[in-house]
Amino acid sequence: MSARTPTTRGGTVWLTGLPSSGKTTLAQALASQLTREGHRVEVLDGDEIRTFLSAGLGFTREDRDTNVQRIGLVAEVLARNGILVLVPVIAPYEDSREAVRKRHEASGTPYLEVHVATPLQVCAVRDVKGLYAQARAGRLSGLTGVDDPYEPPRSPDARIETQLHSVPDSVGLLHALMAERGLL
Repeated sequence: MSARTPTTRGGTVWLTGLPSSGKTTLAQALASQLTREGHRVEVLDGDEIRTFLSAGLGFTREDRDTNVQRIGLVAEVLARNGILVLVPVIAPYEDSREAVRKRHEASGTPYLEVHVATPLQVCAVRDVKGLYAQARAGRLSGLTGVDDPYEPPRSPDARIETQLHSVPDSVGLLHALMAERGLL
């Protein structure tokens, strides 16, 4: 049996969902699998991007849109150049995500939108960064899905409910989607 040669075709897989929905966990696990398979992969984590590329931006709608567009540009450039880009970023507004999709379409770069559709109650229990606890205590306002809007995708390429699937099973679903769409 011959070893499979990884593709040099890039593409972006944008994982959108509420805080603590599992976006980053899935992206990191998928990136590990893809790397083991020999693919060139980058994860553009929202927290890291805010620290560096989007330092100084706040959480107003305009700043959130600017952040998403910056990440979208970087993702598209990397993907256009043969990298599989995984983007675990909330991106709460549908029009912002649509603008990123259109940027990819304009350059002929594959783009998949995945809704990590974990219910708010489950996210609040996970509370990876303690954001929900801070919001409940009145120390944090503007939390996406709590007192700031989150517009779920109407027609994502995939919807993953992490409370119903293990991380390996969820990664398997994402991997299958990427293969089905010609990214692997």
